[in-house]
Amino acid sequence: MVSRRVLETFPAGGPHGSWPAEQFAAEQRRAGIRATVVMDLSSDAFLVVASPREVHE
Repeated sequence: MVSRRVLETFPAGGPHGSWPAEQFAAEQRRAGIRATVVMDLSSDAFLVVASPREVHE
C-alpha cells in the first residue's frame, strides 16, 4: 500500500480561472517536495499530496 501525506486541502468551487491547489503544489515542487494535486470526490476538494519518497513519519 502506498502512503501519501496530504499537505493542503482546497475547495473545488474556487473562482473561475483560479487554481490555488496547482499554485500551492508548484510552490512545494520549487521547494523540492514532489507534490501532486488529486481530486477527493467524497469531499469535493482538491488535495495536494506529497509523493511517497517525501513522506516522513
